Amino acid sequence: MSQTGYKCRLKVILAEEGIKHGEFARRINISPGTLSAIVNDKQLPSFDVAYAICTELKRPVEEIWVKKDVTLSESE
Repeated sequence: MSQTGYKCRLKVILAEEGIKHGEFARRINISPGTLSAIVNDKQLPSFDVAYAICTELKRPVEEIWVKKDVTLSESE
């Protein structure tokens, strides 16, 4: 279960692009541990990091993070 309210699709996107997590962390200038926390929905990135991720992948933020709809799970 996501702790952030968003589902991060970064793991899937990096796999599709054939990019290793460590390599990507270096490219956007963050630690591998920070990237791991972001990928595993443990934390949201700062604006600067989110911007760097979107720029590096040439994808919009909505394609990387999908907001979870809590009203559906609450009504079930």
